[in-house]
Amino acid sequence: LPTLDLLKDYVNSEPLVNMEEQNENKNNIISTLRSFGIEINTIKATVGPTVTLYEITPERGVRISKIRGLEDDIALSLAALGIRIIAPIPGKGTIGIEVPNSKPQIVSGRSILGTKAFRDCTYELPVAFGKTITNEVFMVDLCKMPHILVAGATGQGKSVGLNTMIASLLYKKHPAELKFVLIDPKKVEFSIYSVIEKHFLAKLPDEEEPIITDVTKVVQTLNSVCVEMDSRYDLLKAAHVRNIKEYNKKFINRQLNPNKGHRYMPYIVVIIDEFGDLIMTAGKDIELPIARIAQLARAVGIHMVIATQRPTTNIITGTIKANFPARVAFRVSSMMDSRTILDRPGANQLIGRGDMLFLQGADPMRVQCAFIDTPEVDNITKYIAKQQGYTSAFELPEYKEEAELAPGEVDMSNLDSLFEEAASLVVAQQHGSTSMLQRRFSIGYNRAGRIMDQLEAAGIVGPVDGSKPRDVLCSTEADLTMKLNNL
Repeated sequence: LPTLDLLKDYVNSEPLVNMEEQNENKNNIISTLRSFGIEINTIKATVGPTVTLYEITPERGVRISKIRGLEDDIALSLAALGIRIIAPIPGKGTIGIEVPNSKPQIVSGRSILGTKAFRDCTYELPVAFGKTITNEVFMVDLCKMPHILVAGATGQGKSVGLNTMIASLLYKKHPAELKFVLIDPKKVEFSIYSVIEKHFLAKLPDEEEPIITDVTKVVQTLNSVCVEMDSRYDLLKAAHVRNIKEYNKKFINRQLNPNKGHRYMPYIVVIIDEFGDLIMTAGKDIELPIARIAQLARAVGIHMVIATQRPTTNIITGTIKANFPARVAFRVSSMMDSRTILDRPGANQLIGRGDMLFLQGADPMRVQCAFIDTPEVDNITKYIAKQQGYTSAFELPEYKEEAELAPGEVDMSNLDSLFEEAASLVVAQQHGSTSMLQRRFSIGYNRAGRIMDQLEAAGIVGPVDGSKPRDVLCSTEADLTMKLNNL
């Protein structure tokens, strides 16, 4: 596993917030609220890396909505950008006022990944984001999320956040346990990871580039991940287990036979850097496989992280939001964008440079994202690349696209498995109708209609004639045999 000395340590010599600044802010908050007739019983400060949380306890009888409405007045009195009022703080009988520090500190990746909390954590897929307002390391288990939506305006820390997420997984997982599918329409964000292709990356067979940048290849890759997902579910069913953890445990304990197709399953994390660009160019072709993976893939160890700098409703659709319960919001330009990501304002009041809100469940958590710069990522990837890897990247199963047919055209090279039985039935009954095929073979309308179109293309039945059954063009079994031999 990579070592900590690959990461830079940003030494912060000065204290986060000196007592003078704290007391001045406390006095300003008290005097501003007093000028609006609100008295405070207690006020306490908790200093974080970029933001200080002032917890106040108002006197009895003060309406919370009145304090919440004074956000702009408090910001004016403190001459600060990005003030946020949490009224009330969940689990406490206090109201929180978050005030940005005059000298924000950098939270280094080393200071997070080197902590005992991260080293000793037992999460399946630990993702360390950074530090909370109370200076605690903030980590989540991607397996429990199970997918994360990341959004924020340009230059607010989104790409650094993705690097931090990838780095925290690289520091905890062996190449046999984890594979990444990296999708990068911008072509430059993930190129640095191409050197660990034979260790941690997954791609389509016969594909040269380990990082997927071409939109048509993106659609193909996502569909291929769907095929892998279906294949994994078949293996879970055969092994009589419910999730990847139980399956791999059974496989390691030699309770599953590799000769019957069983194999150790690594976790697969699909990371898409600029989702908005893909939606604009490929639309539903992209959205459908993503929705399918998001709905079904968690049990088989496939997880997604998608990021966009355009958090608008036509990019983050209802389908996407419904399937991505865990959301990360960096600073956005408007309250509307914040509502699109988090279903509430707040992301528009952040101060940028890695200041983020993490939402899973009821209340968002404010976190200062750890900073892992490009040279540090380069150090990590080169360190891994020097070690013995596999002979090639992890190959995703091949996805075969259905041939595009013009309206009325039938693909005779790929006949239905029931085609010959259906032909014999139609000739024996001298009656050609879709409903008869549905009843006799217990199949759906679409499949029965497709078989009937194939019978028409083969010259066994005539064209549609309103609601009447089709004419049968073969009068005997011998005629039918001749037709089938000529196909």
